[in-house]
Amino acid sequence: MAFPHRDSVQRAVDLLIVLLVPAPDPAAVARVLREHGEPEPTLSPEDVAELRATALELREVFAARDVASAASVLNALFAAYAGPPRLTDHEEGYGWHLHADPADDGPWGAWLVTSSALGLAALLAERQDVPGGLCASPACGKPFAHTGGGSPRRYCSSRCATRERVAAHRARG
Repeated sequence: MAFPHRDSVQRAVDLLIVLLVPAPDPAAVARVLREHGEPEPTLSPEDVAELRATALELREVFAARDVASAASVLNALFAAYAGPPRLTDHEEGYGWHLHADPADDGPWGAWLVTSSALGLAALLAERQDVPGGLCASPACGKPFAHTGGGSPRRYCSSRCATRERVAAHRARG
C-alpha cells in the first residue's frame, strides 16, 4: 500500500531545504510551493521569516535520535500550532483531506507546521520508527524522509553518500 501522506512529507522536506539556509530566497520558497500544488503563492518577507522560524522547529523532528523523541517533538508542535482536525476540499482537484491548522487561509507558519506534522506523524505511526533524518555528511545536513522500506538512510542522496565514501577511502589510502 502506498503511503497516503507521502506528498505532505516530501513537501515538508523540500521546503525545509530552501528555508533552513540563513537568508531564504522568497522565489525559491514560492517555487517549491508551486511544485507542490500551491497556485501562485504570494509571500511577503514576513511570511518567509515566519516559514523559516517554523522550519527550524520542524527540523527537530528530523534531528530526533529515536522514535520517542520524534513523537515528543511532533506532540509539542501539535500542542503549539494545531486546532481541531477538520476535513476540507478547498483545493480544486485534490479532494477531501485532513487539516489541523486553524483556517484555510491562516498564517503560512501554522500551515507548514500542522500539514507537515500530520504527514510526519502518520509516517511515524505507520513505520513505528523516526520519520526521517538529517544527512550524515558534515558538508550537507539536509533533512530527508524515510518513506520506503529497507535499511535506515544516513544520507539525503546517493550523491552525498558517494562523496562521503570517496572521502573516507582517500583518507585511508
